[in-house]
Amino acid sequence: MIRNLFYSLVPFFVLLAASTLACFLGYFIFQGLDGQYPLAKIITKSTQVLLVLSIFPAMAYLKISHPELGFATKKIFLKQIILGFGIGFMTLMPVFIVQYALGINIIDVTQQWNLEVIATKMLISLCLALLISLVEEPIFRGILFVGLKKQLPTIAVILLSSIYYAALHFLNSKAEVPIQQLNILSGFSLLGEAFSNLIKPQILSAFAALMMVGVFLGTLRSQVKESLGLCIGCHTCWVWQIKMSKSLFNTDFSSDYIYLVSSYDGVVGPLVAGWLGLALIGYYCYKQISNRKSVILNE
Repeated sequence: MIRNLFYSLVPFFVLLAASTLACFLGYFIFQGLDGQYPLAKIITKSTQVLLVLSIFPAMAYLKISHPELGFATKKIFLKQIILGFGIGFMTLMPVFIVQYALGINIIDVTQQWNLEVIATKMLISLCLALLISLVEEPIFRGILFVGLKKQLPTIAVILLSSIYYAALHFLNSKAEVPIQQLNILSGFSLLGEAFSNLIKPQILSAFAALMMVGVFLGTLRSQVKESLGLCIGCHTCWVWQIKMSKSLFNTDFSSDYIYLVSSYDGVVGPLVAGWLGLALIGYYCYKQISNRKSVILNE
């Protein structure tokens, strides 16, 4: 039990080490940029880069191959991304339809829309969404998932990786440090503020929804071997839809149904959590029925 507890905290220690190193690096990068870029963002981006780079030594230490990490062959991987994109579209589009029908999302009439502008926004949003997914999925449904699975049961792995995934979205600081007040320890005050966000009650709604997102992707990862492409495709489509929604619509915070979304991005919230929860329950029921049919046929 104690060993499993320690093992489940290893990702936290890795995150803490990466963010600590990012605080030191951020000090020099911030100076090099003459304070033109916020120190908090420099630390956040540096931490993300260090986490991605940590995949390689972790793979070597744990003796994990690319297929074990979840990467299929190139041809299958590309097919998985397309299929995953379709899964992402089918699972999140109903949420946007409901939000529009309930008046939570209203069309932004101040924008001058035409086919060229919309196509450009779609392409840029798609590229950014793919980049985000290519960074996050190898970390959370790749090395973290596989590493934890060496010591913990699958359900625990899905839950833990989902908690870490949700938590990372709130590890940020909005404070600004003028270059005149900068010192080698400035980043650590921002880091303390970032971690304090995790105990704020107002993030609970968004945290629960993002955790359910992680559970959905973790379940997808656990059901098919070498299925990281599915997770990347699904994640890409979700982020793409959210970015396009924020471009095309405004959130009406005076709506009677605003409690269904959070202030995090105007999308994730109880509605997303509940919908993905129902999707997982539906999948579980389908799998149970299929297994029973297989048993009957084999008798």
